[in-house]
Amino acid sequence: MSPLVSARELAAELAGPRPPLLLDVRYRMGGPPGRETYDEGHIPGAVYVDLEAELAGPPGPAGRHPLPPPGAFGEAMRRAGVSAGRGVVVYDGWQGWASARAWWMLRRTGHPDVRVLDGGVDAWEGPLSTDTPAPPPGDFRPEPRVRGLLTADEAAVLARRGVLLDARAGERYRGETEPIDKVAGHIPGALNAPTTQNVTPDGTFRPPADLAARFAALGAVPGAEVGVYCGSGVSAAHEVLALAVAGVEASLYVGSWSEWSGDPSRPVATGPDAG
Repeated sequence: MSPLVSARELAAELAGPRPPLLLDVRYRMGGPPGRETYDEGHIPGAVYVDLEAELAGPPGPAGRHPLPPPGAFGEAMRRAGVSAGRGVVVYDGWQGWASARAWWMLRRTGHPDVRVLDGGVDAWEGPLSTDTPAPPPGDFRPEPRVRGLLTADEAAVLARRGVLLDARAGERYRGETEPIDKVAGHIPGALNAPTTQNVTPDGTFRPPADLAARFAALGAVPGAEVGVYCGSGVSAAHEVLALAVAGVEASLYVGSWSEWSGDPSRPVATGPDAG
């Protein structure tokens, strides 16, 4: 099953006998609060999920968006109505970055049916609602061990023996600028694959064949050992999603550059070909 669902497909499913649960995960770094945008209008029935409060723990040595404790994540998902036996569709208004984080967390902790609305709320052709639903509590309980998760040390090893993709913009990867973190550069051996190149101008994902060709050129093919990181583990989840669309399984280094660059003992590479 594709990890994506089109707006037209979603509309049909919502009108059917087993509609999925909708989660609105709108968030934009440096932009207006997602809750305010949700209150102004959302897909009918969607429940708001706060990325920074419910899909991440407090920032610190583990990075700007570390994983929350499993118990807290499970409680937040049950409060939103998430159950193991009901499909979930997540969306945002930020090219899928935030919704990909929710998709990755739910899938990697055991939910069997999670998809991302391709194109987000901008692709939705139906009316929006200002009603706030109150879903009955769900029963989803995250598996205690998150699969597909890399530590800093594991990311360093993967950069040498497999394919480690840096999903940030090229100028940050090369160390030409660093507007957020303490040090500019990238993990030695990592290859640059900006998240922004996963989507078309309208914000929908590129066709699977296009994505497969893009990642194959970097050595990320089915069966290869692939990992992804970014600044703080959000846009990298989008890269993991794009790889899944292309048929490639990948792990995520959640701490990403915000954790790596905070440890002065870790090496830093700069330039386009440094490794």
